[in-house]
Amino acid sequence: MRPEGAERAASWRLPREAFVSIAVLAVAWQLLSMASPAIGLPPFAVPSLGRIWNSLLKITPIDALVTLARVGAALLISFLLGLAGAVLMYLSPTLERYGRPLVRILMAVPVVSWILFAILWFKWVEFRIAFVLVVVCGPVFLVDALDNMREVSSDLRNMVKSFRPTPLQFFVKLIFPATLPGLLTSWKINLSLAIRVVTIAELVGAVTGIGHRLAVAQELFSVADVFAWTLVLVVLLFALEAILGRFEKRLLRWRT
Repeated sequence: MRPEGAERAASWRLPREAFVSIAVLAVAWQLLSMASPAIGLPPFAVPSLGRIWNSLLKITPIDALVTLARVGAALLISFLLGLAGAVLMYLSPTLERYGRPLVRILMAVPVVSWILFAILWFKWVEFRIAFVLVVVCGPVFLVDALDNMREVSSDLRNMVKSFRPTPLQFFVKLIFPATLPGLLTSWKINLSLAIRVVTIAELVGAVTGIGHRLAVAQELFSVADVFAWTLVLVVLLFALEAILGRFEKRLLRWRT
């Protein structure tokens, strides 16, 4: 295998330490499950690995795909809105002075409050979930993009402006390439944030998705099902982060 191919293959593998940690955690959980009657815990509270495995076998892929689609669509909308807002604030210092405090206020509002607002304001469940994700993730994209734009060297900005570029050329040739590493970092942060937020949003009113399945498991007092769906969420996050990592390496291969 060529070195490039070997590097790509290695990027998909978990390190040996990760396997050891997971194995130790699984053994510890199984021992706790076996000892639960002796320490006064009900059997359903600490399900065995076998029960969790049986719950995994009953996972409905459509719910995982629905949650994944919601996260992907909301992140794309959040990125476009955040990037547009960052560009406008970058071009207008006055807009930035008045806009930044409002963005900070949005970021300070708890997720639970946004969910309650969405329930009270909107009737359509899908719009509620999208609203919560966008209002939580959008400001993060905006602040990170704007900060990265401001950090572009003034010497580089002056040099590019000496060629009298159009505003579009100025952003395409300098600002966007210079801020790309920061934007990809924002995607990593928001990806983890969106995975957590979407399940909370789906707990209220949704009839599909992982959050809905977690609510059903809670109503049935099925801790094994909760663990199974939680594992699905973790696997989804790891898979999306791996894809984003490969995308980042391809876009930023000039740094290696």
